[in-house]
Amino acid sequence: MNTLVSDAQAVHVSFDDDNMWVDLSDGRQLGVPLAYFPRLLRSSPEQRERAIISASGIHWDEIDEDISITGLLAGVGDRMRKAS
Repeated sequence: MNTLVSDAQAVHVSFDDDNMWVDLSDGRQLGVPLAYFPRLLRSSPEQRERAIISASGIHWDEIDEDISITGLLAGVGDRMRKAS
C-alpha cells in the first residue's frame, strides 16, 4: 500500500449543499459527493457538523455513519445497502 494513503488523516471536515470536504494531514483536500453516503445526504446540516475525527476516519454517532480515510482515497462510497 502507498504510505501516503495509509499515513493521511483527516484534520477537518466541512460541507456544502452537495459535498463533504475533508482536509487531510498531508495537505490534500477531498471533495466527495454526499450522494455517496446516503445517511449523510439524509442528515441535517447540524448532524453533519457533529463529526468525530479519529486517526482512521470520521464518525457520526447520531446517524451511525463511519467513513475511513483509506476508503475515501480509494473512491469507496457507502457499502451498506438497506432494503427500502
